[in-house]
Amino acid sequence: MSDLIPTRGAALALAEEKNLIETGFGFLDEKRVLLATNLLRELKEWQQVSKDYQTVNEGAATALKNAVKRHGLEGIQLYPAPRLNAETISLKITNYLGVKLASELDLAWEAEPAVGAADASVQVEDCRQAFAKLVPLAAQLAAKQSNIARLIKEYRATERRARALENVLLPEATASLRKITDYLDEADQEEAIRIRNAAK
Repeated sequence: MSDLIPTRGAALALAEEKNLIETGFGFLDEKRVLLATNLLRELKEWQQVSKDYQTVNEGAATALKNAVKRHGLEGIQLYPAPRLNAETISLKITNYLGVKLASELDLAWEAEPAVGAADASVQVEDCRQAFAKLVPLAAQLAAKQSNIARLIKEYRATERRARALENVLLPEATASLRKITDYLDEADQEEAIRIRNAAK
């Protein structure tokens, strides 16, 4: 901008560029607010899912202790694990201000009772069911954490762009426009004095 020739055209071009920078900063500032709002909402939902996961996990730990007392650790390891049917997984991805987010995750997975298991018992089946309930919650936690990480990344990038416009480009454009305007004003004053002197 410092290499511009101080003309009326240059002043008009700089004024237009300054308006564009201000408009761009306004958009980025609004995007920054929207991203922060959605980030707080995702964080609140993650905290709720995390709390639910912790509750279920404590119940699963208790069920595991009871099953170990009844069968021993090796006996539990031989018990059939729950099977995951891929058809029960439903994931919807939405685009929020250019950020891909998992908006709906449905993992309707329940462990069916084991049929024909050797040395079956209520304790080991309760343990199996308790840990099966952790899987959908773990998937929801992973989706929320992924959303939060993407939103933070986009927020930081938007913050950098907004600060570059606000603290670098906009001050430069304003200073250059002021210099050209001051130069043109001085030139007009000199021209007016010259004309006045010539008229005398």
